[in-house]
Amino acid sequence: MTQHANADQMLLKMPSLRAVKCFVAAARHQSFTRAAETLCVTQAAISRQIRELEEHLGTPLFERTGRSVKLTPAGSIFFDAAQLSFINLAQAATRIRKDYGSNARRTLTLCCTPAFSALWMSRRLPSFFDGNPDIDLDLITTQNFLAMEPGIYPDVFITKIARVRDGYVTRPLFHDRIYPVCTPGYLETHPEAGSLEGIRDGTLLNLSPYGRSQIAEHVDWSVWLAIHHLDIEDRPGTGSHYFNVNDYSLLIQMVLNNQGVALGWDHLVAPLIEEGRLLRPVEQEMVLEETRHYLAYREDKEDDDALIRFRDWFLAQEGI
Repeated sequence: MTQHANADQMLLKMPSLRAVKCFVAAARHQSFTRAAETLCVTQAAISRQIRELEEHLGTPLFERTGRSVKLTPAGSIFFDAAQLSFINLAQAATRIRKDYGSNARRTLTLCCTPAFSALWMSRRLPSFFDGNPDIDLDLITTQNFLAMEPGIYPDVFITKIARVRDGYVTRPLFHDRIYPVCTPGYLETHPEAGSLEGIRDGTLLNLSPYGRSQIAEHVDWSVWLAIHHLDIEDRPGTGSHYFNVNDYSLLIQMVLNNQGVALGWDHLVAPLIEEGRLLRPVEQEMVLEETRHYLAYREDKEDDDALIRFRDWFLAQEGI
């Protein structure tokens, strides 16, 4: 009972919200005239509300010099607090209108790797938005699904981890198919890249394992070539570069810029091959039969309409 009494007393001591609103507008514009225009009221109404607020607080909030006004020290203190409160109220109102209003839109939070977002998601999301105009998506990218920032609780994970978190339903997806890729122009100027030995001895763009320690297997050029009975240590000691980077999107961009040969993960590069921007200089590939990608979604939202629509759309996509 005491808490309710204290809360009521606090409300009774609160100044008029209308007056505070007029004050915030005047403080932002440093002008009663501009404040009146912003709030679609008269300048006299702004002056009256601010005068009442100053009487309530017992101190001037503005220094009035001709037609301009400037906050007093007390006004600056009150403005900081009032502006923050209005921002919080506006954000809460926006969330409520968005989630509970008559025209509420749904928002799903997705989490995947930067490469998957850049090379897979970005191509296909327009079709999802076209078919689901009432659903918004928040996309979070990470290389480390097991050590995300506190408070991040995605609705959907797309990952290579079979059990990314408790409380999620997991659907197995595809195995990785990995093969060399380069541009037609690069192969034309480097015909030796049409053989495994020529690829090994040429400019190799390599995905490094840095930041990928959570992934059980890591396939780089040394592993891929070894599977095909070639030792990367047999490369010439001088000549072509061996470039390492842990950003796969950058790696593919370098390939597209005719800078070398990289390993292509089929689900990421197949559209570029279909468009003719990339090609497979050799037919050999590597399939990781023991591992898969997974779609994981929150168990407590298994019957949520927005999540169901995204899940069904995702599973219907080519390459999944």
